[in-house]
Amino acid sequence: MQKIGGAMPVGRPKRVTLRGRWLGQRLRELRDENGMKVEEVGEYLQRSSGTISRFESGIYPIRRAEVVALLDLYGVNDARQRAGLLKIADDVWQTGWWDGYSGDVAGWFVDFVWLEELAVEQRLFENTVVPGIVQIDQYARAVMTAAEPQATHEDIERGVELRMKRRALLDRDDHIPDLSIVLDEAVLRRPVGGPKVLVAQLTHLSELAQRPSIDLRVLPYSVGAHASPSGGFSLFRMAEPYPEVAYVETPKGAIYIEAPDTEPIVEMYDRLQGVCLDPEDSIGFMSALIEELA
Repeated sequence: MQKIGGAMPVGRPKRVTLRGRWLGQRLRELRDENGMKVEEVGEYLQRSSGTISRFESGIYPIRRAEVVALLDLYGVNDARQRAGLLKIADDVWQTGWWDGYSGDVAGWFVDFVWLEELAVEQRLFENTVVPGIVQIDQYARAVMTAAEPQATHEDIERGVELRMKRRALLDRDDHIPDLSIVLDEAVLRRPVGGPKVLVAQLTHLSELAQRPSIDLRVLPYSVGAHASPSGGFSLFRMAEPYPEVAYVETPKGAIYIEAPDTEPIVEMYDRLQGVCLDPEDSIGFMSALIEELA
């Protein structure tokens, strides 16, 4: 089966999730701060040193009870710090609707959908296609078909289904994320799926842009050179205890960048947004394009 969103080599090791890696990294830091060796921790938990190393690398998810034991061993008494690490420990074992698609998409993309669900704010910049979370089904199908020429019809439809389910978070009764989007003018003019599909997509964007939780702005051609010549990216501001995360997609998979290394990307986004049309003029720009195409 073709993996929508990236190649999945056969026989690769168990995928390390972002949350598993975050927890393992912090447990390793605590061990180092206490000057303890892997063997000592293994003896304390009655686990092999190899298992402890796999806990710290995120390859093996560690159980909550063992995390509690390690926090006691490492002398972590601060209630907020303990609660934060235990929250991650719980999330490591959490499953969601997106896990049902783990056999259909690349592993790193499952992490991306998890980030979307958890984020309290998303800031997206795109200069090629409309961001997946605000795509209509016809547009999404055209994008995937062009990007994955070897995929079967069933693979494409499964990918479209996932993309449409991702949109649901914008219609939740509560905990709706703040969504800020900067779209290069080229995105709005590219006839993905043909003129009729583009009109339908622009209409959808115009409707979304009128929601109070969504800030959509157009980066016009007239700006010329801009702050992100290397392409699109996403920023996810997370609830405690998670760090802010930047996401950049490449032909070989995703790159996740964590705070404080996200600061230059945040500044880049702010610079892009600063030269955009304002939200009202952006809606007007899309309305004019719709009339031009109709």
